[in-house]
Amino acid sequence: MIYLDYQATTPLAPEARDAMLQWLDGPDGIGFGNPHSAHAMGRQAAAAVELARDRVAALFPPGGKVIFTSGATEALNTVLRGSKGDVLTFAAEHAAVLDCKPAVEAQGRKFGVLPVGSGGQANLIELRKAATKQTGVIAAMLVNNEIGAINPLADIGAIARETGALVLCDAVQGYGRMTIPGAADFIAVSAHKIHGPKGVGALWMRDGLKLDPLMSGGGQEAGLRSGTLSPALCAGFGAAAQLASERMQEDARHIEALWTIARAAFADWTLNGAEDARWHGNLNLRRDGLDVARLMSECRDICFSAGSACASGSGRPSHVLKAIGLDSAAAKSSIRLGFGRYTTPDQIEDAATRLNAAAAAQGVL
Repeated sequence: MIYLDYQATTPLAPEARDAMLQWLDGPDGIGFGNPHSAHAMGRQAAAAVELARDRVAALFPPGGKVIFTSGATEALNTVLRGSKGDVLTFAAEHAAVLDCKPAVEAQGRKFGVLPVGSGGQANLIELRKAATKQTGVIAAMLVNNEIGAINPLADIGAIARETGALVLCDAVQGYGRMTIPGAADFIAVSAHKIHGPKGVGALWMRDGLKLDPLMSGGGQEAGLRSGTLSPALCAGFGAAAQLASERMQEDARHIEALWTIARAAFADWTLNGAEDARWHGNLNLRRDGLDVARLMSECRDICFSAGSACASGSGRPSHVLKAIGLDSAAAKSSIRLGFGRYTTPDQIEDAATRLNAAAAAQGVL
């Protein structure tokens, strides 16, 4: 099996797995304690959570705090539903942002969706025209999960400051891979996109900001996110973040080498989105007339995507590809290949040979 779907999830790093195991021990071990309990086992579990928090925080800008969540979807919802003022965002954002529109509007707030350019980046001209003193939050992802486009967060932040708005950044695809710009006031991430476990993520909040909590309960996580934390998930997240910090340059060099191989191997395909302002671990490609379902069936030992994993089963064309100007036929003739730390050059070349052959058999190459 060749795994080329790194935007959907990443393989668990051995270091993250090892960090998790000691906090799953029981009944004779000490790792199953509740980190919110005052006894010795609870305090040990709490110490593991705080160590993980420090490691996760090290990849964020200074001047903020980390709130553990179940993932970036919860973090994004917490900000959009718990903030004040109108919301502005962009047509290529993740569904976790766009699908908050009804909930935000039910609060009597406006929720505007602005266009993106043909490369997938936020349209700054339209943002400047739309932002007003009533705008409370501008939501923009750092790296697009479908086409890898990198947004100009510094410019978005400058526009936000002109009107007094706050910036919410979905940094899921950029966290641990690049330096997070300091323009954001809220940043949402998920552990499983940086070789950590699924089911845990974080919301980074700039110091001094407040939100209404999404859930009520025991008041954990500074009163913003009630619920018992999993020391094992937090420890795995922390280990993955520390490893990402240590390997960031090495991983980036590896990605660039894989990108060069992949671009040459798929030279006859059309690239969706910008080539330069892009995370090069993402290759979104199309061939006119390609039957993607047939391609996936004939190459079932190659794991790739027909769009984002969150929406690939819906049968609808990718909203991101439509946002950059593709019609439904072109969007449905596109595939997404994602690669990263544990992908080898041989895997890229082997997958390309088989995908190209299967596409050629359809008469589209």
